[in-house]
Amino acid sequence: MILNFYRALSELAAPAIVVYLRYRKAKGKEDRLRFSERLGRAGRDRPVGPLVWAHAASIGESLSLLPLIERLLSDRPGLNVLVTTGTVTSAGLLAERLPQGCFHQYVPVDRIRYARRFLDFWRPDLVLWAESDFWPNLITETVARKIPMVLVNGRISARSFSGWKKFSGLIKKLLEGFDLCLGQTETDAERLRHLGALNAKHVGNLKFAAPLLPADDGMLEKFRGALSDRPRWLAASTHPGEEKMVAAVHRRLKKKHPDLLTIIVPRHPDRGGEIAAELNAQGLAVSKRSGGDALGAGTDIYLADTLGELGLFFRLAGIAFMGKSLVPMGGQNPLEAAKLGCAIVHGPHMMNFEDITERLKGADAALEVADEAALEAAIGRLLDDAAECERLATAACDIAAAEAGVLDAVVGELQPYLDNLAEGESSHACA
Repeated sequence: MILNFYRALSELAAPAIVVYLRYRKAKGKEDRLRFSERLGRAGRDRPVGPLVWAHAASIGESLSLLPLIERLLSDRPGLNVLVTTGTVTSAGLLAERLPQGCFHQYVPVDRIRYARRFLDFWRPDLVLWAESDFWPNLITETVARKIPMVLVNGRISARSFSGWKKFSGLIKKLLEGFDLCLGQTETDAERLRHLGALNAKHVGNLKFAAPLLPADDGMLEKFRGALSDRPRWLAASTHPGEEKMVAAVHRRLKKKHPDLLTIIVPRHPDRGGEIAAELNAQGLAVSKRSGGDALGAGTDIYLADTLGELGLFFRLAGIAFMGKSLVPMGGQNPLEAAKLGCAIVHGPHMMNFEDITERLKGADAALEVADEAALEAAIGRLLDDAAECERLATAACDIAAAEAGVLDAVVGELQPYLDNLAEGESSHACA
């Protein structure tokens, strides 16, 4: 009933959807050159042969899929993989990191007409849906074509679980369309079963299989040479409200560490100008990476407002605060910092990474801070105690290596569906 209402409403609201998309395009939140992809129109030809469609919401989800995609392409020559996401930033990052045999398109807006146009053209043979980005029309139209669907690295947070129970009929109908649901944790698998998944299990979390974030070796050595022994720390993937707190922490810690450098990598690089203006107004000397500003002895804040360089700054800093966690937005993936030898600090709001955060807490492998004052105390402690930094970094690295076999386990679960892929041309004709 609710699903039918949603489908009808998505059509009745078509004029409003068009206006909203135009607004997003005007604000730079949609890709002007590839905007037609959001309407279900293809931006390139469909390759010959079997096609797997892998959908992820944005950067974090797509990065967790990359090791799986690379493995599938390696194991099965001739396979093609289409990756869809919905954000401009994820498209830019994937353009640099997708392997040969894989390509990106923007996911169509969840309107029946767009979904059908997309599926009629691409005719995928298998769909891999990442985490929890459930779009009713896309899922329903895929099921109608009898295309196998697998939810990989499925995540149902406590908040989402509570919310979905209020729309139990809708989520049950959507989850029943998946042939297999692989939860990030056993708790996720149990929640998926409770909400209606017919075949849900847990074999591991693909986030543990993600490769090290890349970095330009020459640039890393250049930064290290310029900074020498200068004390420094990183605020990674920050969100509005956090930069102000980070700046306040910097000002107070600078009294004890006069040459302190704070590096800020905002989650959305297009906020760089806004952040720089805010921090300059506080009397801080800010150098913007996107503007090519020099990192000098007088620089207080190095604002790395670029895309795809977080791996460089994790390696450079050694101490990393995970953003999106001092504001109630769910946190960022601490495994990325753990794999690169960082002592990790995070706020109380890590709902998107509950299992990983609990593992870190259980191993005393990260510092949790409640607010700005606690962040200052934690960063100050780590700046003063190199041995504690090393202990935290080593413990976190051990946690990051805990599920080395997860990729094999997930591929094993996918084997029956991969074995059924048609050889040569797609087996799914246009509807």
